[in-house]
Amino acid sequence: MSTTETRPSAATTTPDVATVDLKLEVLVLPVADVDRATEFYTRLGWRQDVTPPGSGVVQFTPPGAATSIHFGRGLTTAAPGSAKAFLIVSDITTAHQQLVAAGVDVTDIYHLGPNGPVPGADPDRRSYNSYATFTDPDGNTWQLQEVTTRLPGRIDTTATTFSSHQGLMDALVRAAIAHGEHEQRTGRYDKNWPEWYAAYMVAEQAGIELPI
Repeated sequence: MSTTETRPSAATTTPDVATVDLKLEVLVLPVADVDRATEFYTRLGWRQDVTPPGSGVVQFTPPGAATSIHFGRGLTTAAPGSAKAFLIVSDITTAHQQLVAAGVDVTDIYHLGPNGPVPGADPDRRSYNSYATFTDPDGNTWQLQEVTTRLPGRIDTTATTFSSHQGLMDALVRAAIAHGEHEQRTGRYDKNWPEWYAAYMVAEQAGIELPI
């Protein structure tokens, strides 16, 4: 007579452990020519980070980003040019102008309509709906995507951060425009405008209901 052993599930045997942050630090970019890639990302204005001497690793960090890219010989078996990543921007028009000024071959800005891509930024500047695309010399694809208001649950609602001067300035401009519309609706000057600005900027970043 045979018996079948029943193993307890992992959920019932794993002891409680502390939660540790897992911060995405670096993405490996497949390139064929390290020097050519270094020149390109330097021209973009990305920060070149210090790497261990003799490592053969070149690392860059996009402005305002917490995650870096690095490349070098023997770091990956992926084919050069096979990577694709998104770059989130608060103002796609300004970001597009910066790329053009750097001599980068970037597509025209487009947005998604009911029947597919449509030229120009989204008329209502809705988040997640305006794009532009460029590639590095190896063909690795970078897609710009304009995001000002995050979808619910995508951002820690207890923390509001801006990683660059430009990002904070753009948020203040959007809050100022929204507050002007608020004063028009109420028909009076709002002496508590700093509090309203703060509430708007926190809500916008967290993807929760905006003040009106």
